[in-house]
Amino acid sequence: MALYDKPVRLLLWDMVNDLSLKKGEIITKQQVINWFKTKYPKVKEGTIAAHLIRLSVNAPSRHHYNAKMGEDDLFYQIDGSHFRLYDSDIDPLTLSSDNVPPLETDLEEAAESLMGAEFAYERDLKHFLAKNLTLIEPRLRLFEDEGITGLEFPAGGRFIDILAVDALNNFVVIELKVSKGYDRVMGQLLRYMAWIEQNQAEPNQQVRGIIIAREISADLQLACSRVTGVSLFEYELSVTLRRVN
Repeated sequence: MALYDKPVRLLLWDMVNDLSLKKGEIITKQQVINWFKTKYPKVKEGTIAAHLIRLSVNAPSRHHYNAKMGEDDLFYQIDGSHFRLYDSDIDPLTLSSDNVPPLETDLEEAAESLMGAEFAYERDLKHFLAKNLTLIEPRLRLFEDEGITGLEFPAGGRFIDILAVDALNNFVVIELKVSKGYDRVMGQLLRYMAWIEQNQAEPNQQVRGIIIAREISADLQLACSRVTGVSLFEYELSVTLRRVN
């Protein structure tokens, strides 16, 4: 539900007009955040960052946010913090939820050639869990707001694997490791939890974390024993074959 009379995606179009942004002119993420703080202070920073991705034609993650070709083609992302207006005369074919992102596909192929199948495996595991969060706990659901979901949710220039909401409407940050979970992932998870607490959560919302890995190392178990609000899970995969006559 929109906090104001227009959803955030449309407010970004209003911002372009309000700032008289011209083609080729660069705008930073911080400038966008500052504009919202002045005009629409209730909109959270994470929501703004996610909509910037949704409205950027070349952002590989925009297909997670139900971006529609034509309707959501506003920006071209230069890097993680800089954007300019989309120019159909010079910019490549847009990415949307309706087509396969060419840039991401190229990256996946390159990564798989270097790391084997783990890159694709992590992506598949991420999508499976995002659709089956109740396997982790009852009534756990994917965060969603104005078409933005918690799958690869932007957080301070990085991306949370899965941002979920529990039965009490508290945030749950989920990090996945397809192989072994080592203690260094704890720092990553705590950074994401703090970012959500400071930039996305309401004062009455708590934030906790979950690490899911094929195998949890003894060092990670030891580190987790000194941290409240973090749970560890190991996953198993099984295949059942049925003979077809």
